[in-house]
Amino acid sequence: MAALISSSWDPNYDLETSVNSIFDDLIKDLNVTRRGNVRARRFPALEVHETEKEYSVKAELPGMTKDQITADVRDNVLIISGEVKKDEKIKEGKTLVQERRYGHFSRSISLPPNIKTEDVTAKFENGILEMNLPKSSPSGKKIDIK
Repeated sequence: MAALISSSWDPNYDLETSVNSIFDDLIKDLNVTRRGNVRARRFPALEVHETEKEYSVKAELPGMTKDQITADVRDNVLIISGEVKKDEKIKEGKTLVQERRYGHFSRSISLPPNIKTEDVTAKFENGILEMNLPKSSPSGKKIDIK
């Protein structure tokens, strides 16, 4: 057992080289993390809530402005789309990690037929798009049976 443990000091050991090697390995590992959900998730995360009178849809769109977002309701489908353009301020050096999303995105949600599309409202604040989709009153007529 004593042969496995070494307590000798190596005069050729360079602490700076060792630390640099650790950081180089860390950067390489960060570049490999693209295989997870970070690159695969192209759609905004959604939260849909229903009450008796309306549906509420919240979409996470961090770092965007309301001018970069489009929301439409067509044929009982809510479509949220937009485009995130790459920041071109960095002119020198090289990018070591890039997990931010760039480019066009679109998310569609099928809606029930009882949405009052003319009364849909939307607001965008702090990276969250919140839409309220009011329900129409049930239509129909009670039939008297004689």
